[in-house]
Amino acid sequence: MVNWHDHISTNPEIMSGKPCFKGTRIPVYLVLRKMAMGETKQDILESYPKLTDESIQAARLYAVDVVTNEAIFPASN
Repeated sequence: MVNWHDHISTNPEIMSGKPCFKGTRIPVYLVLRKMAMGETKQDILESYPKLTDESIQAARLYAVDVVTNEAIFPASN
């Protein structure tokens, strides 16, 4: 099972602190939006070669945790 914490992080210096995939400036919301608009996992992976199958799964798991308020990143100081 993928742990989204291994793939997603926040940093106030990167994308204004929005959750991004580690080692990239690719925000998680961008991938989630593309999936919601009907893009396939393969389309996304081709567009963003730094992402992996696990990245996509991590984005989905992150979204579930956010909407259930189970694992939100702490506010930055």
